Amino acid sequence: MKKAKLRKLISFLAPFLMDIHYEGLENIPTEGPVLITTNHLSQIDIPVLFLNPVRQDLTALVTDKYRKNIFITWFVKSAEGIWIDRTRADFAAFQAAFEVFKQGHSLGISPEGTRSKSGELLEGKGGSILLATKMNVPIVPVGLAGTESVISMWKKLRKPSITARFGPMYNLPQLDRNNREEHTKELTDEIMCRIAACLPEKYHGYYRGHPRIREILEKQNIQLP
Repeated sequence: MKKAKLRKLISFLAPFLMDIHYEGLENIPTEGPVLITTNHLSQIDIPVLFLNPVRQDLTALVTDKYRKNIFITWFVKSAEGIWIDRTRADFAAFQAAFEVFKQGHSLGISPEGTRSKSGELLEGKGGSILLATKMNVPIVPVGLAGTESVISMWKKLRKPSITARFGPMYNLPQLDRNNREEHTKELTDEIMCRIAACLPEKYHGYYRGHPRIREILEKQNIQLP
């Protein structure tokens, strides 16, 4: 199935299955390369972000452990997603991601590297730093809330409510090669705190109480959800 047809199909089905609320859409650039960083709570996360009304060119890096899931495999292929092996430095996946940016498209990634079974943020991994700094692309954080309960709600024949809140776009400085490990950790924390600032506090998990979250919210004149 072509990407455009997939979008039409999912757009038709989604309102019957869930209530999706998109907030902060004005923070997403309408064109040009951009990295969308998100928390990861459910297999439903990808379709929810795919349906955002601003960037129809959005694709994503998806861990190859989902290849065993027939539906996700079909969706990723149709959405022109990129499989990535999280157990190693997958340079083929990174190269494919760079090509997406060169074409001026948007790409989604979960810096946590895996789905959070607790429903809270996990410690971020440094892979997203390479994508953002090497290509010098802007980043837009998004916090997904409610996708963790989609399956349980469906089992009860209830329609789940999902919120995707996009934060302000920002850029990371170039990675300090002389202090690579420490700077990678610092930049990863920045990415994760930006995501946390888009979420209610109950989702903050590993980053709960991090002072950078408060700084980001104060700069945006927003009270902690």
